[in-house]
Amino acid sequence: MRLLDDIGAACDVYQGGALRDLNCKRIECDEIWSFVGCKAKNIPENRQGERGIGDVYTWVALDPDSKLVVTWRVGERSAEDAERFMADLARRLTGRIQLTTDGYSPYVAAVYLAFGKNIDFAQLVKKYGASADDERRYSPPDMVKSETHVVLGDPDRRKVSTSHVERQNLTMRMKMRRMTRLTNGFSKKIDGLESAVALHFMHYNFCRVHQTLRTTPAMAAGIANHVWSIDELVGLLRRPVQSNKAA
Repeated sequence: MRLLDDIGAACDVYQGGALRDLNCKRIECDEIWSFVGCKAKNIPENRQGERGIGDVYTWVALDPDSKLVVTWRVGERSAEDAERFMADLARRLTGRIQLTTDGYSPYVAAVYLAFGKNIDFAQLVKKYGASADDERRYSPPDMVKSETHVVLGDPDRRKVSTSHVERQNLTMRMKMRRMTRLTNGFSKKIDGLESAVALHFMHYNFCRVHQTLRTTPAMAAGIANHVWSIDELVGLLRRPVQSNKAA
C-alpha cells in the first residue's frame, strides 16, 4: 500500500505538469461512482458527514479525438467539486472548446465560472426506463431517449456526445478492482483511491496503446514521443514528489 501511495503521488505530480497547454477541440465530462470504507447506507452514525467515507465520485474530462484524459477529480458529486473540476480543466486548455456533459445541473454554473462565454457547451440529458428489481438491478436501466440542451455558445449538435468518456468509465471499472460494482476490493481510505486513479490514468495516457489510435493518447495529443514502458512509469518514483491535487 505504501508503494501504491508513493507511485500514485508520483503519477499525479507528473501528469499535473505534463497535461498543460493542451490544444483540445472537444471535451467530454462525466462522473463515475465508487465507495470508500462502506456504502453510504452503511456509514456508522458517528462518521456521518465525514469526508472520504461512503459514496465517492471520480470526475473525468476526456478529449474524444486523442482519447487523452485531460484531468480528473476524486470527491463528491456536489456543486463545489463541479466548480473545482471545471476550474482545473480550464487551466489546462489553450483555446476555445466544445464541451459536453450529462444533465447534472451544477455543471452550468461551474462551466460559466471557469470559461465565461468562451466555450461552446451543451448537455446531453438521457432518459432511462424503470430499473429492474431482479438480479439485473446491478446493471444500468435501458436508455429510452436523449435530449440535447445548448447552454453556452454554438456547439455542433452532431458532435454533442458523452459516449467516449462513458467508455472510459467502463475501462476504469475493468482495470481497477476497487471500481467494480460488486467487490470486496473496495478502497478503505480515500487516499488509496486517489493514488489508484492517478496510477490508472498514467498507464492509460502514456503506456497503453489505444486500439483505434494505434498509439497512446499522450502521443496522439503531442505530449509524448514514444510509448512509455512500465520501467519508465516506475522510474517516476525517483523524482521529487509533492502533492499536485487540486485544492
